[in-house]
Amino acid sequence: MPIAVTPTKEIPEVLIIEPKVFGDARGWFYESFNQKEFTKKTGIQEPFVQDNHSFSKKYVLRGLHYQREYTQGRLVRVTHGKVFDVAVDLRKSSPTFGKWTGTELSLENQRQFWVPEGFAHGFVVLSEEAHFLYKTTDYWHAQSEQCLIWNDPTLQIDWQLPEGVIPILTPKDAQGKTWEQAIKF
Repeated sequence: MPIAVTPTKEIPEVLIIEPKVFGDARGWFYESFNQKEFTKKTGIQEPFVQDNHSFSKKYVLRGLHYQREYTQGRLVRVTHGKVFDVAVDLRKSSPTFGKWTGTELSLENQRQFWVPEGFAHGFVVLSEEAHFLYKTTDYWHAQSEQCLIWNDPTLQIDWQLPEGVIPILTPKDAQGKTWEQAIKF
């Protein structure tokens, strides 16, 4: 799994990971995950314990989710379509506390995004539909789940949505907490 790892400019602990893609006239191949190579290139040693796969339609926004206990690091990628993926730093002791960073993930760019523990995470679908896959460092615990509202005025996240487009949310995500109300680490 030869990979290139680039820290995001806004929050260096959040990483963009680009695998080496081998392609020819028949198509392409890449190793999507190799624990040994991932650890060597990122220094991240937490094991992944759960894989998730979601399918969403255009302008569906999922997030911003996190768990107050049983915190999760997430390695995310898109296997079909295109999303804008966002991480928000909730760690009070961090120099980037209250900051966000984001990147486009798509089938075409094959990027992966590492979102460490202590961050809220979400994405919005920019293509007609998208398949979103992610590995987590802890299991999902419903009683620990939290949601930070996607459009909090303090954070001012640019979701890369066209002017006037309101994303499609679940009732739970529409009732997310503001930055001021959110439980932080």
